[in-house]
Amino acid sequence: MAIIIGGIGTSHVPTIGVAYDKGKQQDPAWAPLFKGYEPVAAWLAAHRADVLVFFYNDHCTTFFFDLYPTFALGVGATFPVADEGAGLRPLPPLRGDVEFQAHIAESLVNDEFDLTIFQEKPIDHGCAAPLPLLWPHVPDWPGSIVPIAINVLQYPLPTGRRCYRLGQAVRRAIESYPVDLRVVVVGTGGLSHQIHGERTGFNNTEWDLKFLELLENDPEQLMNMTHADYVRLGGAESVEQIMWLSMRGALGDRIRKLHQNYYLATTTAMTVVLYETQT
Repeated sequence: MAIIIGGIGTSHVPTIGVAYDKGKQQDPAWAPLFKGYEPVAAWLAAHRADVLVFFYNDHCTTFFFDLYPTFALGVGATFPVADEGAGLRPLPPLRGDVEFQAHIAESLVNDEFDLTIFQEKPIDHGCAAPLPLLWPHVPDWPGSIVPIAINVLQYPLPTGRRCYRLGQAVRRAIESYPVDLRVVVVGTGGLSHQIHGERTGFNNTEWDLKFLELLENDPEQLMNMTHADYVRLGGAESVEQIMWLSMRGALGDRIRKLHQNYYLATTTAMTVVLYETQT
């Protein structure tokens, strides 16, 4: 049977991908960020993760405001990495496991989540920015991806509680798949940042660290928060944090935090945290 062995929360700042592609891993401004991912990559390799389920958001690359789904799941053997204006990245296409993805889609619909299904669409930095920091990619990725896009751009957005329940439904889907797979769930986005308007450049480290503590120990408090609460505390774009609740919902009640790295050097608090599920 498929099992969830752990979860990762990670920022998906597009400049992470740019810095990675330009070989800035040892640059003094970037080294604290890249070093923070090394324990997570080592854990994934040691535990031989077969699949990464990504809860991420599309930044108007595959979807646009004239047709922007609340929840969308990719089903396909491959997904190209999007060119977001800086040219094609030197990464192989993301691999998919169609039978596993289709099983998750059917299970979620039967669990009363009405999904949009997409195929062969490009995946942008919401997933692709942190991915090469987690998995090696030469000559190819070591496993497959299940991309689950969540609307955090066009109101009305799903609530934090709805995202948590999506994660719970994804867990039920994974655990009902009759093939031995080792699955890790990944929530991306955030933490505090705002990239437009009067509060451009806003960050709130105190709130970021409180969010991480609540995510681990009391996610119910985070589910009770409104979108306005997230925006007030962390800036307009920090509403992306509701995607971390999907990851947390998929993990179940018993988890252990193995690693956390928080680095604030730009307009976004760049963070990675690793949880291991406990039996």
